[in-house]
Amino acid sequence: MFYFLAWRDVLVRYKQTSIGIAWSVVKPLLTIATMAFASWIFKVSVPGGVPRILFVYTATLPWLFFANTLSEVSNSMISNVNLLTKVYFPRLIVPSSTVIVCLLDFAISFGLLIIVMAIFQFNPGWRVLFLPLFLLLAFIAAMGLGLWMSALNVRYRDFKFVVPFLVQLGIYVSPVAFSSDLIQNSTLIPPFLKFIYTLNPMVGVIDGFRWCLLGGTVQINFQGLLISAILSLALLVLGLRYFRKTERTFADVI
Repeated sequence: MFYFLAWRDVLVRYKQTSIGIAWSVVKPLLTIATMAFASWIFKVSVPGGVPRILFVYTATLPWLFFANTLSEVSNSMISNVNLLTKVYFPRLIVPSSTVIVCLLDFAISFGLLIIVMAIFQFNPGWRVLFLPLFLLLAFIAAMGLGLWMSALNVRYRDFKFVVPFLVQLGIYVSPVAFSSDLIQNSTLIPPFLKFIYTLNPMVGVIDGFRWCLLGGTVQINFQGLLISAILSLALLVLGLRYFRKTERTFADVI
């Protein structure tokens, strides 16, 4: 059933659109262009020797995977109302299967990143071997929060509007157009706000992606990474528990 739902999502992802799967390229390119322009217009400093487009791209890549996964998982239950009310099966299959199409979009965007890095003759080095770990961390964060939202969405449809707001806000409070060093080294930002900044689970993920792909020019805050990892795991455990606790009532209230 997991295979059936995942394959169905892949087939209908861009069905009846004029450019089809090309949206998997157009969407990240538009986001990258927007954030790169914001980074340039505000004169955000980038590490020496790193093209600004690569600096933004390596952050946009994990952010889009997180945002897409969170959105798909959050809406997965109300998008399968007919299936939930007709047959019993482990409800966790529904949100889990939606991740496959998000991984497909990520793979297409990552392939495009490889082309861009080749154009700039930028070699990531041995650190790229750790990239799957940071992708896993992004998945854990998105899945944990998404399970919360998907369960709440069944009973309270207000959360259908909360998730897009969180995604829209999140890209501006995550180090996509700027570097975490800008926050940590600022004397104008109080320490408690810097700590709150590190509580964003995507801070560690984005910093990790840049550390893996941009080589020795980018350093990683391992303390912030540890906080992100712990928070992401906590979100997954608590989200899974809440989902399993409420799934038995889904068919009655959906």
